[in-house]
Amino acid sequence: MGAARRSAVAYAQDCGFDESGAGRIGIIATELASNLVRHAGEGVLVVQWLDDGHEQMLEVMAVDRGPGMTDVARCMTDGYTTAETPGTGLGAVRRLADDFDIHSLPGKGTVVMCRAHVQPGRRSARKVEWGVHCRAMPGESDCGDGWRVAVDQAHASFMVVDGLGHGSLAAEAARHATDAFSAAAHGPPVSILEQSHQRMAGSRGGVGAVASLDIDSGRLAYAGVGNIAGSLHHNGSSKGLVSHNGTLGVQTRRFQAFDFQWALDGILVMHSDGIRSRWSLAEYPGLAQAHPAIIAATLGRDFDRGRDDVTVLAARLGARS
Repeated sequence: MGAARRSAVAYAQDCGFDESGAGRIGIIATELASNLVRHAGEGVLVVQWLDDGHEQMLEVMAVDRGPGMTDVARCMTDGYTTAETPGTGLGAVRRLADDFDIHSLPGKGTVVMCRAHVQPGRRSARKVEWGVHCRAMPGESDCGDGWRVAVDQAHASFMVVDGLGHGSLAAEAARHATDAFSAAAHGPPVSILEQSHQRMAGSRGGVGAVASLDIDSGRLAYAGVGNIAGSLHHNGSSKGLVSHNGTLGVQTRRFQAFDFQWALDGILVMHSDGIRSRWSLAEYPGLAQAHPAIIAATLGRDFDRGRDDVTVLAARLGARS
């Protein structure tokens, strides 16, 4: 727990948090790490900086495959404990975080999300929520996948890219694509992919997809090359999003965008092929109503193929119920 706290505090300071704010992050990391050890036995604590051009925040997530909780609300109550502790951990974490969510199922495990802004007390009130779970293949220090998100008052754009193979050369290829996205984040998806194709020439190449949402109308333009999976989910139904065959930076026959309607409270999921393709939100009661960061982490936890880099990006249009 001490190592988790020290690392989280140092990272928060690097991200611009003052002493008080970094201390807040340290308490959150300590409490979540303690829960992983005491209740789950093992798990992953992830600290990452998120910047979509509209909001910047530090996210701390705890992901485990432990026994789960039969009554999440009761476990959030101060004074309740199943271990020899004061029982104030999750309640304290919820109060310290600017944004908080939790999803837990008996026999499947628990995911806890906490987000904090550099200026404390600022809570998100947005038409688009999003989250991402991204990690390198076991044994690699560089992740060959990449992602980007850009949000303003009228638009939200998302990219997931997978450099061929894994390791540093795959990561380099992916960076060329994410640089193309960053240069024109709210441009047409086809244009972003064309620029990615040009920038990735001479690299290993890769596959990628871009989704661009008009927030007011709910119209989604989606373009992909290769096997990045995309889907829209709403009220128990799902619709796959279309990509063309090819390899960015190497050879592709066609760039084409397809239009879809993104329903209010609908969920977009995009992921690399490090995730198995057969999954369903319906298998997880309550998950579709959770924060997209929880959805992304849960799918990344349970459907990881175990032999590749993993990226899952999830987003929701409209406020959670």
